[in-house]
Amino acid sequence: MKPFLEFFPIILFFVAYKLYDIYIATAVVIVATIVQVLTYWFMYRKVETMQWITLGLILVMGGATLYLQDEQFIKWKLSIIEWLFGSAFLASQFIGNKTFIERMMGANLELPALIWKRLNLSWALFFIGVGFLNLYVMSNYSTDDWVSFKTFGVPGLMLVFIAVQMAFLYKHVPTTETKK
Repeated sequence: MKPFLEFFPIILFFVAYKLYDIYIATAVVIVATIVQVLTYWFMYRKVETMQWITLGLILVMGGATLYLQDEQFIKWKLSIIEWLFGSAFLASQFIGNKTFIERMMGANLELPALIWKRLNLSWALFFIGVGFLNLYVMSNYSTDDWVSFKTFGVPGLMLVFIAVQMAFLYKHVPTTETKK
């Protein structure tokens, strides 16, 4: 259920865009994100900080898109979110005892501190890079292309990046034989 909830707003955004236009799709993604956050609240009795930030950004940027009838605001939201993720990962390189990625994965994986830092830095650079790639796509391609990039390109890039990370981690994960 949780993976469906994660993609619920973007799927509805894409469908609404294909059936109507960017403005209807923006209204749909605003409502869908509100429903998503409320559903998380009722199911888990908590909402993650980044979900609140995403909701706030979708309300502000989506609201500006609808009010001003300017699609650039909703397009900028993706870059802002990616840069916030990247900044959070980057800041954790210098703040606290553990990097952001180690806090997320450390209970399930033992790695040397240097590897955690490299892994964390690669995630920071990935998110920041996707934010800039979004700017490039939104500035140089049609809205149709941007919607496809947002819906399929960004998740595709994420899957490829995760596969590369898994290959990198495979070299550093202790095997059962080395633990004896």
